[in-house]
Amino acid sequence: MTPQPGRVMPRTSAYIQRMKPEVHADNHGHRDFYASPLGLVAARLLRERLLRFWPELAGMEVLGLGHAGPYLRLWREGAARILSAALPETDTVPWPPGAPSLTTRVEDGALPFPDLSFDRVLLVHGLEGAENDRRMLREVWRVLKDDGRALIVAPNRRGLWAHRDSTPFGQGRPYSTGQLSRLLERNLFTAERRDTALFTPPFQARLLLRTAALWEGTGRALAPRFAGVVMVEARKSMYGVMPAQALSLRPGRRVLVPEAVWAAREEAMRRESAPRL
Repeated sequence: MTPQPGRVMPRTSAYIQRMKPEVHADNHGHRDFYASPLGLVAARLLRERLLRFWPELAGMEVLGLGHAGPYLRLWREGAARILSAALPETDTVPWPPGAPSLTTRVEDGALPFPDLSFDRVLLVHGLEGAENDRRMLREVWRVLKDDGRALIVAPNRRGLWAHRDSTPFGQGRPYSTGQLSRLLERNLFTAERRDTALFTPPFQARLLLRTAALWEGTGRALAPRFAGVVMVEARKSMYGVMPAQALSLRPGRRVLVPEAVWAAREEAMRRESAPRL
């Protein structure tokens, strides 16, 4: 079905189906990671930072893209509706827990939602593994409402987490804050707010996990560039649709016209404009 601009996504939609039992067996490491002590600590630390971006989303339509389930519960009470869309490289985990599932699996370059469907899109464990990151961002732009915002969480290329492939943050392409912001700017977004998280080393040692809050505070103060993840909130830009170079005009070439020729041209124009009797 071809999406149509301005179309409102129905409450009972063919795009969102309850998950079949066989789908639950897919495993790309995200489910196991977030069930581990390190994953639980990482999720808690990230939720604290995400709340600084979006303290509440009352009455809004929210899409969690990638493996966003561990974070969507932040807005479950106030949001009008929250959908979770897993990507081919992420686990498909039913969400919300203990309720009819609002989870589906999608392709990153062709989201099965109508245009202008969501107020907010949270993208976690998605951009770094996308086959075409620009196409994915264009799809996010398409399904966002005109005043919508996207929040992207990606591994930091300078952080230790990006170099440990035993966690989901060590998979795919890492980004710096500047790289992620420029990528968004080139794909019809305006990057507005930035943050970092996960200064705790990505190890399962109990002592490290117990002192995670201390690591976060110390790392943020002394080595902010070496966080495990970068986060960028971007606003959908309506002016980005028109290329800037389309507005620039090439300077014209000056042409010299003999005075007699110019006078004859003006006389002919006066005759054409004079009223006929």
